Amino acid sequence: MEGEIEIQIEEAGLSSSTSEHGTLGQGVGNTLVGNTHEEKAHQGTSDHNATAGDVSASNKSWFYTDIVKEHFFNPRNLFKTKEEADTYFSDGMGFVGSPACGDMMKIWIQVKDDRIKECKWQTFGCASAIASTSMMSVMITENEGMVLEEAMHLKPQDIVKRLGDLPARKFHCSVLGDKALRAAINDYYAKHGHQEKVIEEKHRMIDHIAKVTDHDIEEAVLEGATTFEAVQKKTKVGVANKQCIPEVEQLIKFYKEKYYGSE
Repeated sequence: MEGEIEIQIEEAGLSSSTSEHGTLGQGVGNTLVGNTHEEKAHQGTSDHNATAGDVSASNKSWFYTDIVKEHFFNPRNLFKTKEEADTYFSDGMGFVGSPACGDMMKIWIQVKDDRIKECKWQTFGCASAIASTSMMSVMITENEGMVLEEAMHLKPQDIVKRLGDLPARKFHCSVLGDKALRAAINDYYAKHGHQEKVIEEKHRMIDHIAKVTDHDIEEAVLEGATTFEAVQKKTKVGVANKQCIPEVEQLIKFYKEKYYGSE
């Protein structure tokens, strides 16, 4: 099966097969070791000097950087067990995703003097999501900790830059961590009497017939749909309601520039 990963959970001494999305702990927690079948096909070949972590898709090769591999195989600040998470004292906690879509992220932060002193996390996600969140946890706690206001505006591009880039089709995986981080900071503000600092992420209905919001279009772009036709295929936006198409096209352009830069 394409994208299938063979996984060995070192602590438990177990081996199994699962989808491209790896499990950590109880769905979140233990470090994974694994290569896709495509990666194994590349290993031992000289065409692209491939190493563990290199992937081929549709005859076009793209590669995880060494930094991405390092943070996947050795994630920083990760809770490896449910017990660690249950007994951890945090000042704020954020959660994004759902079991239905397959990607989930929890972030815990400790704050002192308006700076993030500790960041812990758990995820159910792919290698890119794991590496991105690991790097993000380092970025916001290094140099005495990032100021909350700065951390609230951390962008996926900042994380990807520190990783040395991600394949374009995996860029959307880097969004999980910063969204959960914003939720954790909002939780901290709410718990400590700073409700005025909470930033709510509101969604606007774009297609009232298909029930498609601007958030749905943003997610489609992050998953690689960068044309109206591709977004429509994913969301069904504009199929019955043609009047919303110009606005959809403007949103696609906006999100492409926001996440991938201007062409």
